[in-house]
Amino acid sequence: MTPATSDERPGVHGRPTDVERPPKTDMVGKALSLLVMLGDAPGATTAADLSRRAELPFSTAYRLLQSLQRAGFVDFDPVGKKYSLGLRVFQLGLYVANSLGFAGTATPVLSRLTEKTQEASILAVQDDDRFLTVAKVEGPSTLRVTSDPGYRGYLHCSAVGKALVAFAPEEEREQLIRSVELVPVAPRTITDRDEFRAELERVRAQGYSLMDEENEVGMRAIAVPVLVDSGPGEPGVAIGSIACSAPTVRMTVDDLVSQLPALREAAEELAARLPRH
Repeated sequence: MTPATSDERPGVHGRPTDVERPPKTDMVGKALSLLVMLGDAPGATTAADLSRRAELPFSTAYRLLQSLQRAGFVDFDPVGKKYSLGLRVFQLGLYVANSLGFAGTATPVLSRLTEKTQEASILAVQDDDRFLTVAKVEGPSTLRVTSDPGYRGYLHCSAVGKALVAFAPEEEREQLIRSVELVPVAPRTITDRDEFRAELERVRAQGYSLMDEENEVGMRAIAVPVLVDSGPGEPGVAIGSIACSAPTVRMTVDDLVSQLPALREAAEELAARLPRH
């Protein structure tokens, strides 16, 4: 596994409470819950672990996993007896990315941004109470950013997440401030509700967000929102956010802030090109 180098990589992965429990007779919902849990897991996992997390009888979880495996949505390692997401999920994800305009539009913009910053660039959107990475371009460093497209991370301790919440529509922003679980991912993670609100007010006032070892020790990041107009005199509403991430040994906070012109230029280009959904 490559070294962790992204503000977008939480230290705590998916929890059983992240997935809404389907009715007992809803087999499709149960199967989808298993897929979500596999996506949230930090790697392959066993049928026993999935049945426990989904609160399903082992026999039910096993039958569903077998069906998903036959359809290509799940892969099975007979040696470790563990399951992971299959290529069919990846294929459908590409269809969605293409239909939303992310794959074709974002990657060239992020590539130009990475050329300027010499660091990894990430585009994320809000996905309920998490962020979802939809595009990423690696920097030239041998240390990889671990927030691959399709990854869901916490809003409160990531640069992209804080930018998304700070520039969400007012009613949605207030709801997120009150309800987002402030998981203590790292020693510097914000876990106080009033401090979280103050941080978002600061982000909104300055137009960018910072992550200084709040999500992972040894990592910093800066993000700006991709804004669309929301009315006269308003700063705009975020349809996404772009981040530049780097190890603390390579970039100070001031170094990251110096990348703001390039980040804002990329965000403005994406705001003009990405479809509104």
